[in-house]
Amino acid sequence: MSVTAAMKPVLFEIFGEIWNVQARLGQGVSASVYRVSSGRASTAAVKEFQADSQGGDYGYHKERSVLEDIQGHKNIVTLYGVFTNHSHAGVATRCLLLELLDVSVSELLVRVNGHSMWLVQHCARDVLEALAFLHREGYVHADLKPRNVLWSADDECFKLIDFGLSFKEGNQDVKYIQTDGYRAPEAERQNALAQAGLEVEGDCSAAVDLWSLGIILLEMYSGIKLKDTVRTPEWKCNSAVIVDHIFASNSVMCPAIPVYHLRDLIKSMLHNDPKHRGTAEAALLNPFFSIPFAPHIEDLVLLPSPVLRLLNLIDDSHLHNEEEYEDILEDMKEECQKYGSVVSLLIPKENPGKGQVFVEYANAGDSKEAQRLLTGRTFDGKFVVATFYPLSAYKRGYLYQTVQ
Repeated sequence: MSVTAAMKPVLFEIFGEIWNVQARLGQGVSASVYRVSSGRASTAAVKEFQADSQGGDYGYHKERSVLEDIQGHKNIVTLYGVFTNHSHAGVATRCLLLELLDVSVSELLVRVNGHSMWLVQHCARDVLEALAFLHREGYVHADLKPRNVLWSADDECFKLIDFGLSFKEGNQDVKYIQTDGYRAPEAERQNALAQAGLEVEGDCSAAVDLWSLGIILLEMYSGIKLKDTVRTPEWKCNSAVIVDHIFASNSVMCPAIPVYHLRDLIKSMLHNDPKHRGTAEAALLNPFFSIPFAPHIEDLVLLPSPVLRLLNLIDDSHLHNEEEYEDILEDMKEECQKYGSVVSLLIPKENPGKGQVFVEYANAGDSKEAQRLLTGRTFDGKFVVATFYPLSAYKRGYLYQTVQ
């Protein structure tokens, strides 16, 4: 089945098994991405590249070769396999079968006006870990932006996707790199020369990725889209002054010392001279990453995990009557099993977490469905508040009080 802007395939046959297309997740110039599921309730993503009339299939071969070379890092999307899709119209398209991820940083920026220090730190560390690995392997991502950083509910971390513009450092085979708003100054100059048909001397380096991450983190902290700001003469003359101003405007909301560390980390990534930007490995040593933060309740609503936390359900009086407590445990388990396979259920009798219901599902898909269906329902006259909760903290028995 051919892929057009108005039409999507209904199914893919992958390694002899039929996978149904549930939704189109994204569409670019050369490829579309779909959420697919098999009869065994497995879910994945398929990136289908447009049939290339020139026979080059350049985008497919490019991304496949990079992903096959860098597999195995927890902060990089997993490539499950590759296949060719044959449509009813006789068109053959090349496809990548990929790990299905959740919400992107782009979606998070739309939904919240400025993120918590916990979330900014989590994203910064995960992306820097991915970049440190990528750069050690000799690759430049070359298109880091909020849409290409996605949350994995099952692994509880952010992962990089879309390696279509990536190249080996010292062997840049892509003329135009990065996206407006996240493009490093040296890439801007290179793109402008290429557009003018002029000779481009020298390749861009891994430092372009650090620049992009600096902009992403500044947007997450401030809640401001910086696409127009980075085009101004003021930014080009002295971006450090603008960064200082953004932090001064927001510093009332956060403790001073962590804010200073984050500000300095971002400024180190936004030097106009790429040689002064440092490396991803060096950035991970910034004191900002040694500060323990607790998530805000908004973070736990936004970032799916296999564990659901139900609030506003149980009165203290029920916790100290053993018979009532056991009845509540049984009732909650029965209710929660309607939405998926429950691995464990916990209702602490004392703080932290007193009276909250923690439900561990077999996978994040089940917990997301439960959160969707339980939020706003009433039990015993009370409205249910359902958030996610980090699986790693739950497994350790760490039931922290979230910041309101």
